[in-house]
Amino acid sequence: MRILIIEDEQRNANRLQNLLLEINPDVVVVDILESVSDSVEWFAANDEPDLILMDVRLADGLCFEIFSLCTITAPVIFTTAYDEYAIRAFKVNSIDYLLKPVDKLELASALNKYKQFSTQNQTGAMISGLMDIIKKPGAVYRSRFLIPIHDGYKTIAVQDISYIYSEFKVSHLVLANGDIQAVLFTMDELEEQLNPDQFFRANRQHLISIDSIKSIHNYFNGKLKVILNGPEDVEIYISREKATLFKQWLDR
Repeated sequence: MRILIIEDEQRNANRLQNLLLEINPDVVVVDILESVSDSVEWFAANDEPDLILMDVRLADGLCFEIFSLCTITAPVIFTTAYDEYAIRAFKVNSIDYLLKPVDKLELASALNKYKQFSTQNQTGAMISGLMDIIKKPGAVYRSRFLIPIHDGYKTIAVQDISYIYSEFKVSHLVLANGDIQAVLFTMDELEEQLNPDQFFRANRQHLISIDSIKSIHNYFNGKLKVILNGPEDVEIYISREKATLFKQWLDR
């Protein structure tokens, strides 16, 4: 069995590898990757493994970006410290969702599940069954925010958002007209709620809308400088590690 591990913490990656070999000495770990960008490059250059063990939060973003940039048919066992991504995980090839620290018996059970359904060629049926159990619809992303005000509420349409930034651990929606509205969501939560075709996590502080991009420029050390539309132009910088992902996101 050829297994790919995608995990940004080396200690966790080593522990997973050791557990796999304890459970099945015939397992071959073909590679250990730590980021979305590394994974996209790996899948472009290599044959798919039989199975993928994947963390959700990677060095440069959520692992779900990989599925939007690559065609992946191999089944996935998610290994993560966060339980809030389980619904989304079962939409992208998942056969199990293990919370850290990963238990050896649970991992062995997940591997047996893979073998059973791989042999019967029923992985897709299993995923459908899991989706039926949790009774959730297909991917539905937020279309508006309901904001409490002093005497009631107001709504903000997602399509009116130019970008989102975080300052002092508070997230702010910046609208195309220049208005700014604080919201009670973390940047990670907003990244999960917003359509990844529309919004890109440029860095830890910024989520940007594709409709707000005015121009893109090469910057120092492989970085990109992105200019956003608005009453005043805003400059946002994207690291060299995320620049490739950003260009692939724009070029879909």
